Amino acid sequence: MSEEVLKLIITDEDHNNFKRLDAYLADKCTDISRTNIKKLFEQGKIKSTQKLEIKKLPPIGTEINIIIPEPAQTNLIAENIPLEILYEDEYLMIINKPAGLVVHPAPGNYTGTLVNAILFHCDDLKGIGHEMRPGIVHRLDKGTSGVMVVAKEQTTHTALVELFSSHNIERKYEAICLGTQLPDKDTAKSLIGRNPGNRLKMTSKVTNGKEAITHLKVLEGFKYFSHIELTLETGRTHQIRVHMSELYNSPLLNDHTYGRIKEERRLYSTEVKHLLLNYEHPFLHAKILGFKHPKTKQNLFFETAPPDIFITVLNQLRQDQ
Repeated sequence: MSEEVLKLIITDEDHNNFKRLDAYLADKCTDISRTNIKKLFEQGKIKSTQKLEIKKLPPIGTEINIIIPEPAQTNLIAENIPLEILYEDEYLMIINKPAGLVVHPAPGNYTGTLVNAILFHCDDLKGIGHEMRPGIVHRLDKGTSGVMVVAKEQTTHTALVELFSSHNIERKYEAICLGTQLPDKDTAKSLIGRNPGNRLKMTSKVTNGKEAITHLKVLEGFKYFSHIELTLETGRTHQIRVHMSELYNSPLLNDHTYGRIKEERRLYSTEVKHLLLNYEHPFLHAKILGFKHPKTKQNLFFETAPPDIFITVLNQLRQDQ
């Protein structure tokens, strides 16, 4: 058995954004659910020279070491987790993922994921694609809601991966972001790679990375925030969140990793503050997915509305004008 050790240091900004250690760790460790953070804590896998409390963020400067066990062999478990299935045939299925659901198992987080739910629904997916991500063609961040496609057999998986790689697929997102000084329409282009100062983040400020292209359209402007639509030409990790934060200086609302939470909170109305009190995810929703079915050649198109809290916050921002 090998173990990965993840090191984090509490900053002043972290204290502005988080009150609890578990919320902080769940945000920084995007592939580990809050439930599994708690399990690692109880197992003594989250260590520091300071005394740690799961419900309290330690002082600024505290170094935290997260020991993530990685067994040599892991059997994925099918779990009866509800799925909103938009379409299904013998080759693939389309689901509407809720915010907060991790897509696939990772070290320290082997249960409670979308893959565990899919295996309960389709018990013969093992061996399709990656061993730890059977059926998964693409992923959405834990905090992102919206439309995803899952392959149910290998040739379909291979064909869908090629569709995504060649960008022969339609993907549109809806988001709320900080700021109002955005062009009505624009295209953001950059390289995106791992942030050398923080392996949990991506950045456009790299000389070696993968090309990332995002098309921006402003849907509605508010007093301090904007409602936007984003069309992906490429699909890099955290692409939209990085582009909005670094290229437009307009991070997504409630994005604790790339955002400016302290600044945002000063601009919220009392009603918005109340709505976001116990909500930890960025306001980003994958609303449209369209592609040609690899087997039937039928043109498939799916569109879903954002979660209720997204719509409620939008309506409140309209009232706050």
